[in-house]
Amino acid sequence: MALQRFKRSLGGAVAVGLFAVALVGVPAGPAAADPVALPGNASDAVQKLTELARQSEQLNEAIHNAQIDLDQKVGAQKDAEARQAADQRALDAAKGIVAEYQPVIDKVAAANYQGARTTRLFAVLTSDSPQQLLDQMSAIDVISNKTTTQVDTFRVAINAAAGAEKASRASADAARNVVEQAKAVSADLQKKQSELQIAIAQVTAAWAQLSPGDQAMLAGAAFPPGFDPSVLLQGLPAGTGLGALQAALTRVGDSYVWGATGPNSFDCSGLVVWAYQQVGKTLPRSSQAQMAAGTPVPRDQLQPGDVIGFYEDASHVGIYVGNGLLIHASTFGVPVAVVPLDRGGPFYGARRY
Repeated sequence: MALQRFKRSLGGAVAVGLFAVALVGVPAGPAAADPVALPGNASDAVQKLTELARQSEQLNEAIHNAQIDLDQKVGAQKDAEARQAADQRALDAAKGIVAEYQPVIDKVAAANYQGARTTRLFAVLTSDSPQQLLDQMSAIDVISNKTTTQVDTFRVAINAAAGAEKASRASADAARNVVEQAKAVSADLQKKQSELQIAIAQVTAAWAQLSPGDQAMLAGAAFPPGFDPSVLLQGLPAGTGLGALQAALTRVGDSYVWGATGPNSFDCSGLVVWAYQQVGKTLPRSSQAQMAAGTPVPRDQLQPGDVIGFYEDASHVGIYVGNGLLIHASTFGVPVAVVPLDRGGPFYGARRY
């Protein structure tokens, strides 16, 4: 179906083929980008670029979040359809039992309507001898017990069929609702992707208009002055976070690409996902989802390897290096780098995995 084809193609579409999009007006969403800390001598062109890049990053992370939502909706759709199929099988089985015993029940009903007598009193009144009485009473007991069992089985089957039919209707309604939700999320996802393509085209055009000096200023240095990863990591306790940090440090200098998760290019949440994958841990794909999982960590208790979120909408993430430093995939034209923590943006929160 179209939804599944779109889901399969989305992953590559974000990172591939976007630079050919023609420049058009700024899309309606999201709202104006959050302020980005810039050097005091930043030119107007640099300011424009950073604002456009910030907007593109928000859209990029919104797409990751919508993809997570879509994946969940598609999974729920499959579960609902499976429940519906199981409920339908139960309904068919119950109807089969009802159909099997319906002729017997019809005969009993017809006999009662026609005045048939199958009681012990009837046997006494119609018997010609004691032996005939005993024989008739024995036959009546057998018929009565068999009929009672059949009627009871029929009654249970009727109740089961009614319950199964109700469950089948409910599961069918649930499946339809989930399908509609998935379609809505898919439509929103496609809209966001279109907006991101426009934003990317604007960012790349703005970058091309920068002077070589402005480009160099934005790219900056890969490490702060005097930074030595081997010294920083000495004595730190081994663990998942430290291993992820060590992996991330091997990617310093790699380029920022929207939607990329490595191994040689990344967006902000993609770098975090890749780094933790290297130590066998799977993190959510979007910055917002990464800030909703893990264990919350106060800012004054940060440890190397903690994942840090930035901005009010948690639309940027990086990994804490220690000593007030952060490693992150910043934005287009700026390679993965270790920078002071505040360069990541306004602090949102931190999570430990």
